[in-house]
Amino acid sequence: MKNKIELKKTIIISLICIVVFDITFFVISLIQYNSYNNNYNYKISSILSTVKEKYPEVTQNELIEILNEKSFSDISLKEYGIDLQEDTLILANDNYFKAFVFINIIILTIMFCTLVIIFLRYNHSKDKKLNEITRYIEELNNRNYKLYIEDNTEDELSILKNEIYKTTVMLKEVAENSLKDKRDLKDSLSDISHQIKTPLTSIIIMLDNILDNPNMDENTRNEFIKDIKREIVNVNFLVNSLLKLSKLDANSVSFIIKPEKVIDIIKESVKNVSTLCDLKNVNIMLEIDKDIKLDCDFKWQVEAITNILKNCVEHSKENSQIKIIVSNNKLFCKIEIIDNGVGIYKEDLPHIFERFYKGKNSSSDSVGIGLALSKSIIEKNNGYISVESEIGKGTKFLIKYFN
Repeated sequence: MKNKIELKKTIIISLICIVVFDITFFVISLIQYNSYNNNYNYKISSILSTVKEKYPEVTQNELIEILNEKSFSDISLKEYGIDLQEDTLILANDNYFKAFVFINIIILTIMFCTLVIIFLRYNHSKDKKLNEITRYIEELNNRNYKLYIEDNTEDELSILKNEIYKTTVMLKEVAENSLKDKRDLKDSLSDISHQIKTPLTSIIIMLDNILDNPNMDENTRNEFIKDIKREIVNVNFLVNSLLKLSKLDANSVSFIIKPEKVIDIIKESVKNVSTLCDLKNVNIMLEIDKDIKLDCDFKWQVEAITNILKNCVEHSKENSQIKIIVSNNKLFCKIEIIDNGVGIYKEDLPHIFERFYKGKNSSSDSVGIGLALSKSIIEKNNGYISVESEIGKGTKFLIKYFN
């Protein structure tokens, strides 16, 4: 009977109706008995009065004995055509009997009709809800997820409706996410196509120049070859970054989580951008407690920090410095990477971690994917990254790894 609220209500109403009808029957039976009794007593009183008047010598005790006699003969009554087994001496009681039988039949009919109506109403309510649920399911099968079918009652069908509502919400979210994923995939494919198409076109043009000019001087040929190599490196970087992002998105990366010294991660990342730093004479200063450790995948975190450092070096002025400050508390490990570069425009700040986004100060070689990859890696490691910047003064990347 758990959660069968509608059925409970129907049973309670039926029981109340039965009790009411029982009380009604009892009251009518009591009225019927009193009517018969009063009528009999009145007639007997009349008889006794007549006998007393005609035969004064008959005592009161004798009359009472006659009335209370358990065995008596009805021979004298048969002489008058009255059979005590079939006929009644008091005709008024026959009328009472007929009236009460009629009343009882009406009451029984009303009780039966009431119970039938209660049952039909319960059945109709149940059928109505079942039809609603069936219609909702048909709508869901037709991919119509814009339904509001939440029910505030607690009977079993309402619980079923609420569960269907939850399923509807879930399916709606899945459908919306699927549509969003398709749009994102379309946009990503368009961006990837554009990003790869541009360097490939340049490579083809330069190769055509080399092939069409067999007598090209050595210096020009070498310049073309260097440019081709640079474009190939860019394409290779783009493809590898996209593969890494795809693995992260698909949760197919198996992170090897273990305690790692943050200073080792930072030093390995600095080593990866050392050549770029030498070209611009950028010095990287470290302020790190050697004992600070972080539970993470060493290789992937080096990838994330390297991409951020690479961005900082590319946008730093020549003969400048980049400062990396690492601190730790009970809640998180904080890494600050601060450069003295050209800065990021205010309108670009909310978008720099978006894939393929290129701000106003982006270099021509930038594909806009390094920072997006770093953000994904850091967040997968229970981290958070933000950025502050001011044009002409530099940029600060703030990374927090929560314990």
